Amino acid sequence: MSDLVPNDTVQGYCDPAFSAVREVFERNFAEGRELGAAVAVYAGDRKVVDLWGGTADRRTGREWTADTPCFGFSCTKAVTATAALLLAERGVVDLDAPVTGWWPEFGQRGKEGATGAHLLSHQVGLPAFRRPVTAEEAADTEARAAELAAQEPEWEPGTAHGYHALTYGWLAGEIVRRNAGMPVGEFVKREFAADLDLWIGAPDEVIERAAKLTAGRDHRDETGPDTPRAVGDDTVLGRLAKAHLDPDSPMNRSAGNPHPGKGGFNNPVVLRAGWPSAGMIATAAAFGAFYRDLVAGRVISSGTLREATRPRASGPDRTLEADTAFGLGFMLPAMTFFTPEAGRGSAFGHTGAGGSLGLGDADAGLALAYLPNRMGDQLSGDLRAYRLVEAAYASL
Repeated sequence: MSDLVPNDTVQGYCDPAFSAVREVFERNFAEGRELGAAVAVYAGDRKVVDLWGGTADRRTGREWTADTPCFGFSCTKAVTATAALLLAERGVVDLDAPVTGWWPEFGQRGKEGATGAHLLSHQVGLPAFRRPVTAEEAADTEARAAELAAQEPEWEPGTAHGYHALTYGWLAGEIVRRNAGMPVGEFVKREFAADLDLWIGAPDEVIERAAKLTAGRDHRDETGPDTPRAVGDDTVLGRLAKAHLDPDSPMNRSAGNPHPGKGGFNNPVVLRAGWPSAGMIATAAAFGAFYRDLVAGRVISSGTLREATRPRASGPDRTLEADTAFGLGFMLPAMTFFTPEAGRGSAFGHTGAGGSLGLGDADAGLALAYLPNRMGDQLSGDLRAYRLVEAAYASL
């Protein structure tokens, strides 16, 4: 039975059993944390939450509707990684073999032993470009991959890990481009997103109706009994905040280059190019359906997913100044991927810089997607998303 939400701001469907998710979502708007946003939750194959609300474009006042897509920042990485995993499952590429088998030019300056798994788990040592790269240059995928192939790594591949905020797309994405013979976005659409409102490299009509990102307000003083301290402490948060404010920190060198140019990540040049690290535009319902199908074994097999969500790199992150954990392209529960206790052993997914989140849990049969256009202040781990995840687990 449907349950239309009786709220002037929030619209959509919510199964009564998941009313806690609706309440959190509504409270985020009521307390001024949102401009516009959407959240979707699937329990098994059932869509139990599909809510949206607020303003899609602050400048024009355009309202957020059921089919409003939104930019997902680094949530894109999970989709790009899934494309690579699908090729590996088909035997097209061996992710544990040296990259030089299919990308000979990569084997220089100490990267001869790097593997596809290193590319997917932030271990290859190329977290940032050495020189400033423009949005127009970033649209040339082949040239940017070649530039990284010629670059000396900041550590020997496989000996450490550090979040590759943007370079990830031209590294992990090259697994797809070289072995499938097409860009990541085209492969994703062809193989598992044909019927989804999800794009990596969006057409102009999608860009036109997409939500426009806007600067957030400062919520770094948001603490209380529900703050997820079990995965971090104020010392770590302090280091993250300090790194966020230092333009020369490894975090900002990684996250700020290429620069998206005029309009930031609303820039059509970026949205058309579909950076495989941070270029996805999707509706929350479609992005949640991607995780639904992933959890159900319809995109890659359950065995491949289990292997991909096995920890490959964990502990101190050379880029983010905090402990992180990664499988093959997926974040695992850690400081930068807040997860309630119920999901700590089985959740996987990826956060995005503005507060967005995609999450799956095969053990719980849970999939969740959250896409806001008011950007949060943290690189990842936004509490708006965490509280929605917490409510979803509590509702199961």
